[in-house]
Amino acid sequence: ITKDLMPSYGSIQKLYARNKDLVTLCEDKVLTIFVDKDILYNADGNTQMLATNRVLGTAEPFKGNFGISKNPESFAAESFRAYFTDKQRGAVLRLSKDGLTPISKAGMHDWFRDNLPKYTSLIGTYDSYKENYNITLSNTYVENIIFNTYFQQGVEAEEIQGSLLNIIEN
Repeated sequence: ITKDLMPSYGSIQKLYARNKDLVTLCEDKVLTIFVDKDILYNADGNTQMLATNRVLGTAEPFKGNFGISKNPESFAAESFRAYFTDKQRGAVLRLSKDGLTPISKAGMHDWFRDNLPKYTSLIGTYDSYKENYNITLSNTYVENIIFNTYFQQGVEAEEIQGSLLNIIEN
């Protein structure tokens, strides 16, 4: 099963399954793709619903010019809401039943616009106790610093873990 999306949306960074749709977060757009159903149009323009278990249906973009940039690690979901950042546009967003809402506009638009592009890693989590979306901004290595490694058969997991920690610390 394949689905073509407009190249102007950028690459797909994150897929998130909800009840009967698949939220597709691209670099420059957020879409919902209906699963197990497709909308067919008659010659007169009226729609008819067709249901099958082998269909990725119509891809409908959410209103707003936002995406997830190249930071799928900023995504966090809680019940019917999802949160993520759009680094390119300097925004923190909430996706809920009413669509996309830039929650960073509640008094912090300038700060996020100025600071999100400075960091390489934007890690999002959701605290269900305090009912808050948390974002951790950090600069991490963009290259894998562990190279030329191999595992020998019969080596205990603790020895491997200790060796990797020594490599990282050095």
